[in-house]
Amino acid sequence: MRVIIQRVKSSQVTINSEIIGKIGRGLNLLVGIADTDTDREIDWMVRKCLELRLFPDEGEVGERWQKSVLEINGELLVVSQFTLYGDCRKGRRPSFDRSAAPQIAEELYNRFIAKLRLSGLRVETGKFGAMMQVSIENDGPVTLLLEQEAT
Repeated sequence: MRVIIQRVKSSQVTINSEIIGKIGRGLNLLVGIADTDTDREIDWMVRKCLELRLFPDEGEVGERWQKSVLEINGELLVVSQFTLYGDCRKGRRPSFDRSAAPQIAEELYNRFIAKLRLSGLRVETGKFGAMMQVSIENDGPVTLLLEQEAT
């Protein structure tokens, strides 16, 4: 499982000019599901996304990252992105062999969202499999790649 995690001031996802998900301060999560992912990877990723200290203490000199999205009561925008498993090492066209099949990926993606919602934070989403436009006001910018491979 791969997640591009971005600290944002705001973010939204639009389909056919209609906003379907929108958040303020928090995290934008672009989620890729591998063909080997299970609930084990999802549980690890949920915990990591919620507990990573990516937000500064207010008024702290140097703005050290001391707080998680949970601690600031932030918001989450979760967008499926199978292209995170695109392999571009050979040829001129990416291979998506490592991406989970759509039915499996959608089920795991929905479980990921459900487990994030258990946190009590506001969780907005895109639409699985849809062509979407994602607007991100990255804060920092802070962008990290989280990865948890099945063992």
